[in-house]
Amino acid sequence: MKEYAIRLVKGQDLYNSIFEFCKKNNIEAGTVISGVGCLTTAKIRDANGKKIHTLTEPLEIVSLMGTVSKHRLHIHISLAKENLNVIGGHMVEGCLVNTTCELVIAKLDNYIFEKTFDKKTGYNELLIKNK
Repeated sequence: MKEYAIRLVKGQDLYNSIFEFCKKNNIEAGTVISGVGCLTTAKIRDANGKKIHTLTEPLEIVSLMGTVSKHRLHIHISLAKENLNVIGGHMVEGCLVNTTCELVIAKLDNYIFEKTFDKKTGYNELLIKNK
């Protein structure tokens, strides 16, 4: 396992930045170990799997976790609003960093994470391969 620590700055798209980092570093399988920081805009898909909610307000990242690779991302995010209410869901493109976002990503050496369409769920799901 190899660990990476990166910092994103104001205006960067959290989802796209993680995906580009995985591609640049040839990460075949990995996980987000830690993610803290804040956003000005968040786009989150709800548990129904159909609606994407957009929030445009100061949001503190209180949890960020998921499986990542150069082939696909599946990341969940929890965010605290200014009144300290917490919301969360499936992170999609459009989550914009406010002042900073500090990430720790681990590369898993013995696996490849790809995607495959699952007829039962109707989504591209995780396909785990051993190296």
